[in-house]
Amino acid sequence: MTIHIPAWVDGTLTPVEKLDAHVRGLRHKAVSVFVIRSDEILIQQRAMGKYHTPGLWANTCCTHPAWDEDSLTCATRRLNEELGITGLSPVFRDQVEYRADVGGGLIEHEVVDIFLADAPADLRITANPDEVMGTDWVAYGDLLQRVARSPERFTPWLQIYLDRHAERIFDAAMLARA
Repeated sequence: MTIHIPAWVDGTLTPVEKLDAHVRGLRHKAVSVFVIRSDEILIQQRAMGKYHTPGLWANTCCTHPAWDEDSLTCATRRLNEELGITGLSPVFRDQVEYRADVGGGLIEHEVVDIFLADAPADLRITANPDEVMGTDWVAYGDLLQRVARSPERFTPWLQIYLDRHAERIFDAAMLARA
């Protein structure tokens, strides 16, 4: 199945095949979700079958909206598709832009709508093995330490979010607990 995502080509938002957008390093729309439970963040380890950054740890979920899909619908859809999570209400937090080499000659140049979703203590997670090979709940400060110790185990975008955009993503109370 060919997936077309919204990308800017010559200054115009255009539907572009997803892999082509990454090969060409085109600036394109994306969505990232962080699910929070008390003082912990749900992170996922990307499945080995992913075409870039397989096996690396990332935020709860991330994706590209379809050409005609709004970001909130996309965020809700991907929580279910990747992790079997339903019933949460993601809240738009901010929009950030980054460009990163993700290996294999691919570039992510994303304009990302960031969402947070509060999770109950008994949140049920049913990871889709085609998307996710593991999950972990980790305190913000512990996540920073893990990334500092072993950056090669984490996706470039998660490292960028934590290093450059944390104050735009997380609330002050979470940042203070680091």
